[in-house]
Amino acid sequence: AEHMETNSRETLKADFDAFDISEELGFLLEEPLTSLPDYYRVWLDLANNLTHLIESHTLRDLVHKMPVLSPDFLIDHRELRLAHLVLGFISMGYVWQEGQHAPAQILPKALALPYWLVSRRLGLPPILTYADSVLANWKLKDPTGDMEIGNMDLIVSFPGGESCRGFFMVSLLVEMAASSGITVKKLFLFLDHVDPTAFHGTLRIFVSGWRDNPMLPRGLLYEGVSNEPILLSGGSAAQSSTIQCFDMLLMNESLFVHLVSVLFIDSAYLGSFLTRMREYMPPAHRQLIETLSVCPSLRDFILSHSSSDLCQAYKSCVSALVDLRNYHLNTVAKYVVVPGNHARAMGCPLRGVGTALNETGTGGSSLMVFLKSVRNTTQKALILERPSASKETEM
Repeated sequence: AEHMETNSRETLKADFDAFDISEELGFLLEEPLTSLPDYYRVWLDLANNLTHLIESHTLRDLVHKMPVLSPDFLIDHRELRLAHLVLGFISMGYVWQEGQHAPAQILPKALALPYWLVSRRLGLPPILTYADSVLANWKLKDPTGDMEIGNMDLIVSFPGGESCRGFFMVSLLVEMAASSGITVKKLFLFLDHVDPTAFHGTLRIFVSGWRDNPMLPRGLLYEGVSNEPILLSGGSAAQSSTIQCFDMLLMNESLFVHLVSVLFIDSAYLGSFLTRMREYMPPAHRQLIETLSVCPSLRDFILSHSSSDLCQAYKSCVSALVDLRNYHLNTVAKYVVVPGNHARAMGCPLRGVGTALNETGTGGSSLMVFLKSVRNTTQKALILERPSASKETEM
């Protein structure tokens, strides 16, 4: 028995390594670097002073003076992840420095070319992703202390002060909780650490991309990379490998698509959006989700057995996911819809976003419709009735 347990443990460890998952931290990058070789000092200098440079409207000028650096001196995975994080934050700051009315149409070669090359080596797109801003954007204030919100900080930040820190940190803590199963209560930290006005009026524009975005309808031109503008989505919770893994494990892809077709008028859009968001995940994490999608269905297995305990355990897991989705809906209403409607009614849009993104997620989705559809789809999976033979034939 001890030998079997050792083999099982080794197999599990091999699976974690293959999909780049930490047993303790889930999908978080373990011990992210906070510095790069001296050659890249100009990148770190801009990133470390990003908030001041955006607020003083001087970031673009400094980027224009920046040399085109080769990413060839970035050796390992952590160096590449920090470079992608830093270049992503600088790029978002550059594009949105002047707010929604004057977004940059072209990303200068000094940013665009190294960013493109680093992205290609990592298998990530050249835009700030959830994998950057949440999974790889943390450090401990006291290296000997615990990983809790009071002892953690961001490596790179946007304007928005403590609300910006809270926005990314709470997402990170949820990812940590998910390493052993989501604890929805962790999300309530969001209300304590993120101010709705600061999020909607200051921070949100800096995580907005250039796909399905009325402020940059043609996309963004990456100088030195492409002669045509490129369309890329901004950071989104749909880019969380954790949440998509739970969906795939509890429902599997075929059930998810079937339920979406029943519940959502534009099921093709919803399915393609979620699939497209996987392209913004690290390749190993994406591979895990795709592996789960072709595995035998957990739900079908439960349906084929008569164990009431097994059925109840499954329902408890799906119910927790429904609770998470309901909380997410309420949070979006509080932090996006209500502030947006208030700004519109007052006739004085909040700094940055105004009304352009009131109904569109930073990833480009139709916000409330999308979230309600995903919530309803998850809720539908709670029904565990065995289909009759005739219904099975119809499906």
